[in-house]
Amino acid sequence: MTTKQRWVLALTSAASFMIALDTTVVTTALSTIRRDLGASVETLEWVVNAYVLTFAVLLLTGAALGDRFGRRRMFVAGLATFTVASAACALAPTIGLMIAARAVQGVGAALVLPLAITQLSAAFSAEQRGKALGIWSGITGLATFGGPFIGGAVAQGLAWQWIFWINVPVGLLAVAFTFLRINESRGPNRGLDAGGVVLAIGGSLGLVWGLVRGNAAGWGSLEVVASLTVGVVLVVAFVGWEIRSLTPMLPMRFFAVRGFSSANAANFAMIAGMYATLFFLAQYFQTAQGDGPLLAGLRIMPWTGTLMVCGPVAGRLADRFGERGPLLAGLLLQAIGSGWLALIISPDLGYGWMLPPMILAGCGISIAMPAAQKAVVGAVRLEEIGPASGGFSMLRQLGGMFGIAIAVAVFAAVGSYASPHDFSGGFAAVLTAVTLFAVIGAACAAALPGRSRTAPAVSAPTVSVAR
Repeated sequence: MTTKQRWVLALTSAASFMIALDTTVVTTALSTIRRDLGASVETLEWVVNAYVLTFAVLLLTGAALGDRFGRRRMFVAGLATFTVASAACALAPTIGLMIAARAVQGVGAALVLPLAITQLSAAFSAEQRGKALGIWSGITGLATFGGPFIGGAVAQGLAWQWIFWINVPVGLLAVAFTFLRINESRGPNRGLDAGGVVLAIGGSLGLVWGLVRGNAAGWGSLEVVASLTVGVVLVVAFVGWEIRSLTPMLPMRFFAVRGFSSANAANFAMIAGMYATLFFLAQYFQTAQGDGPLLAGLRIMPWTGTLMVCGPVAGRLADRFGERGPLLAGLLLQAIGSGWLALIISPDLGYGWMLPPMILAGCGISIAMPAAQKAVVGAVRLEEIGPASGGFSMLRQLGGMFGIAIAVAVFAAVGSYASPHDFSGGFAAVLTAVTLFAVIGAACAAALPGRSRTAPAVSAPTVSVAR
């Protein structure tokens, strides 16, 4: 690598690590945040969902803004937005202001991640790009692996506010060195699908709000019925808008391809279950078993760590045998592990009894994840990899948001924070819902086309713009 290439790789990797880390780092601090800010379980989920919602629906717009106004300029704008919002999260005196700041963080993240990979790809030749992207993906993947542990260590050793304060010096340094070390560049001046963005945000918000408020306000209440109805109407309007748009953020014709639609549906269900489990697992260790945030983060690591072990092997299996087998097997393992844990979970359950089902479910997710992405980008033409991969990432983030929303609704109907026994009962119901998610995902995976005898439509390496 040249000196310039090293700087591009270092800065884009650091920014992507910071962005990806904030998706999972708060999970082990949720119990502390709930107590300090007096949050209910319904409002607590928005600490995660507000970030994921704006991140997901603006993800495809970030790359288009960079092409039009300058990639370095918009990358820096995203870093600055994320950094300022991180400080606002740390200073938030109420849960409402915390949620608002997290939504702004998601806006910054939606600019940073797609432009990080765009600038990285532009800085390296075709012969060097695979290695550079591999290093970037590995560093970004460490955020998923280490997020719960880092969050627990910071929340217990310092205070939960430092989860956000740590972003400030890193963000400021990244902004300064980006101006000094990365040149400005632009891409094709594509149109912005502003109508699609507005409809996607409105539809997602309406559906999630209805799910969140269902237990508290009543499923037959005007608020909940109106919210769900508006959500469905706006999602249908989004589909219609995208069909007619000259520059759609997610081309609807992709869904006519069975490989694209089946793999995205399977991945949506899998990620819904993963986020739902992650949201409550750290809280279970702290609320039901009395662990501190640090120990809770350590206990989650065997589950998240399976990605580092199984991911590379799963990718090779998908290359050799096709995507349907690994995707189906992974979702079935997730279903078995989650169902097993749902049957045995209790306040006094020994950690040794939890490890086998946790690892089984984690291995299932790690095996299915590369196969799902490979199936999605392999279903489209070479020149369509960008929007297909972006759509996959957007649906992945939305799957996590809906998974948390449904899990919270299930937990609120069955359990509570009143006692370890009440919490464990609610968590068992959540794990049952996660098992159902995985079974639905497995059914979608089974609908994937078998391995083609001809050359695939896409032979380029698959790259995700978000984790």
